[in-house]
Amino acid sequence: MEISKETLTAILGTIDEGIHAVNAQGYTIYYNQFAAQLDGLEQEEVLGKHLLEIFPSLNVQTSTLLKAIELEEPIYNQHQRYMNIRGKQVVTVNSTLPLFVDGQCVGAVEIAKDMSRVQELSEKLVDLQAQMAQNQAKNQRPSKKKQARNNNGTKFTFIDLISKSENMEQLKELGARAAKTTSPVLIMGETGTGKELLVQSIHNASPRSESAFIAQNCAALPATLLEGILFGTRKGSFTGAEDRPGLFELADGGTLFLDEINSMPLELQTKLLRVIQENRVRRVGGATELEVDARIIAAMNEDPQQAVEENRLRSDLYYRLNVVSFRIPPLRERPNDISLLTDHFIKSFNYRFGKLVTGIDSEVETLFLQYDWPGNVRELEHTIEAAMNLVDEDTIRIQDLPPHFQQQPFGTSSSSKSTSSDWFKDLSLRQAVKQVEERMIREAIAETDGNILQAAKRLGIPRQTLQYKLSKMESEE
Repeated sequence: MEISKETLTAILGTIDEGIHAVNAQGYTIYYNQFAAQLDGLEQEEVLGKHLLEIFPSLNVQTSTLLKAIELEEPIYNQHQRYMNIRGKQVVTVNSTLPLFVDGQCVGAVEIAKDMSRVQELSEKLVDLQAQMAQNQAKNQRPSKKKQARNNNGTKFTFIDLISKSENMEQLKELGARAAKTTSPVLIMGETGTGKELLVQSIHNASPRSESAFIAQNCAALPATLLEGILFGTRKGSFTGAEDRPGLFELADGGTLFLDEINSMPLELQTKLLRVIQENRVRRVGGATELEVDARIIAAMNEDPQQAVEENRLRSDLYYRLNVVSFRIPPLRERPNDISLLTDHFIKSFNYRFGKLVTGIDSEVETLFLQYDWPGNVRELEHTIEAAMNLVDEDTIRIQDLPPHFQQQPFGTSSSSKSTSSDWFKDLSLRQAVKQVEERMIREAIAETDGNILQAAKRLGIPRQTLQYKLSKMESEE
């Protein structure tokens, strides 16, 4: 069955990414609605017009569409900043492909992702961190340790690591020892175990405690933005680039925390390794190198050896970072801490919500001890927060907990639930499948800290499908 031009246009118009196609002379032949929204224009303003007429800040060298036609080669994940005819600035990450008919290049098509807001927020973060470092240098009082903690970008010390389990107490003791040196540290732990809390504690127990603590999640930004954020940029290195220090420069004399480092593209891992080894950084587009002294602490939410084997983490970077390593045990391996943390969170939300809840009843206590806590301490905190919004007495009961706790069979641990045949004996096949699906979705969301794309990858389904299922679950609650 052949697809008509109208049908194809309708299909492309539903895609939530900008699609812009031009002919070999640079005149627009296709421009979907999302591209128009991204560029702040109307489709009619662009169709049939030359690219440089609509986007005057671009030229043959800086336009990815025109460059792909000139080179007759694809350009992948190119960071681009430009202005439209109305003066609006747009930041995108583009993948651009030349179009061939009978071996001849007849134009190019571009798929663009909107990075304007991400770029704006990232640059604001860097600016705020730079301002904080400047203010700290002006107002630093070496004798006032508490003031230094408040001004260095952190909130936590080892006192805030609430625990009475032996493995956590040993972790705190070893962390305090490692704080006295400048060696790189690698921390492994599942999502929600408190990796940044441990990292901040190490920084605040170190001789660098009065210097800046800078944190960056390596999975939060595409490679084209992350490189500039980490290493800084020089004016003219790409369209719209300005002189801007990177996080390595801002963390000079302090600590740079790189979370989810296994999500960093391999080419950036190579540059990162060089900076760590030589203590020198070169801004993107720069010709000179700057000396930096930042202690690197990296974190991962998976086994680093597996990441190395699967070629997602360079082995040489792993060995360089793994000078001192810690594994934060998941909450299911710390059952003695569940009641302690529960009491702590109840007291915290009592203060914030103006309530006087005294604790949880025996059924909730038993359920908490039997539950696997895939989201770890963060999931426990969010569970208590949800219950504190609903409880109308002084004790949290089963009915105050989120729905997935109420659906869990009492007296059966969540780990055995999936293998026991008793829990679904009174359900139809449709109901049983629905409950298993909802539990898997909730666990994936908890384990990825609400990241829809990562959760969809874990579940092996498209992002749009997961979003549909989540909205359906919410409407049924």
